[in-house]
Amino acid sequence: MAKFIVRRFFLLLLTMLLVSVAVFLITEASPGNVAKNVLGAFITPEQEASFLAQMGLDKPVHIRYIHWLLGSDWLARRHVGLPLRRVTNADGFVDWWAVRPNGDLVRWKLIGEDLKTITLPADGGDPVIELDNGRWQSGEKGTQYAWGVDTANSVVRWEKGADMEVWTFVVGTGWMKTTGGPVEYIPLKKGFLRGDPGISLRTGRPVADTIFTRLRNSLVLAGIAFVLVMPTALLLGMVAGLKEGSLKDRTLSIGGMMFSVIPEFATGIFLILIMSVWLDLVPGATVFGEKAPWQRLDMLILPVLTLTLVELGYILRITRASMVEVMKSPYIRTAHLKGLPYWRIVFKHAVRNAMMAPITVIMLHVNWLMGGIVIVEVVFGYPGLGKYLLESALFKDINALEAGAMILVLLAVGTQLVADVIYTFLNPRIRYA
Repeated sequence: MAKFIVRRFFLLLLTMLLVSVAVFLITEASPGNVAKNVLGAFITPEQEASFLAQMGLDKPVHIRYIHWLLGSDWLARRHVGLPLRRVTNADGFVDWWAVRPNGDLVRWKLIGEDLKTITLPADGGDPVIELDNGRWQSGEKGTQYAWGVDTANSVVRWEKGADMEVWTFVVGTGWMKTTGGPVEYIPLKKGFLRGDPGISLRTGRPVADTIFTRLRNSLVLAGIAFVLVMPTALLLGMVAGLKEGSLKDRTLSIGGMMFSVIPEFATGIFLILIMSVWLDLVPGATVFGEKAPWQRLDMLILPVLTLTLVELGYILRITRASMVEVMKSPYIRTAHLKGLPYWRIVFKHAVRNAMMAPITVIMLHVNWLMGGIVIVEVVFGYPGLGKYLLESALFKDINALEAGAMILVLLAVGTQLVADVIYTFLNPRIRYA
């Protein structure tokens, strides 16, 4: 059993790696212009090129993939010659600094041809601005260059006399052009594997801070629906399978089919009209503000009920079909001929084998509950991961979209590993292989 689980674990790791490549390439190749989405449709080609360079989107695709997966700080540190530190400021935004041996945090800024440092003392004093022209180094063809952490969270390379035009957008002022800007940018991030997929192009805040809150919200919604629907669906499916052809079986089967074929948005709107508009029993929208979902349980009733009704019918029918097939198996007939009690045959011999197909479907539907509830979240305005991914895709917020997609893949792979472990207890052929 241990060999089987270890083998499956490493196979899933390989799957994750290949899927990460696919997710990255599909996201990068998706339609839309990142610069125009962020800065407006009327930017000039020069402004667009400047923006793409500052975001690191002008680099080759394999370099961008490595930076996204493993981070860029380890590479940038070699150029700066000092350790780099990621700090979240009081406004919730991320600042990157170089760390001197005495603990001071330092960044650089180019003013004219003078390189100046902005130093935050380790003792918590006020920032100090000093001249640092000694950092210039001689390069090829007699040029002088310097590497440093700039005030926009990138490690950059300045060159004297390069006269590079840099376009930046200042709120309330508009586009501002400066010269003498960096000739190369390495936007700083720790990478997805270290919990830092980058900065959201839509909000300017770290993707990790937002996406894990949205993931928590979706887990609450999906978890409640899962706890309610799965035992109920399995129980009703077994009852229908054991009473094949009876009125009870037909009622449960037809009811399950009705709920499973109605689209989620139609079920949600129907419930809003009845329970919120006509009867005024529960809120029809989920507006949490700063509160966590469990602090307003009344707002979860309709989204959970919508998911429950949609999932209930599908799992019920799968369980019923599996139970009917098992009850017609030769070994069940043999157990009857031996005179074993009916309920002992059902619970000791039939249920375990009948659970194989539903377990597969249930584990696959955990992924649907996390990724497919986007419709339910949009209908009810629920601030979950599915709605967040939809908004990121429409805006082409590539950092948020790639991180969210990989989290869903990680959940899918993780649930399949859990399913494999459960199989080892349900199927002795796997357990003793």
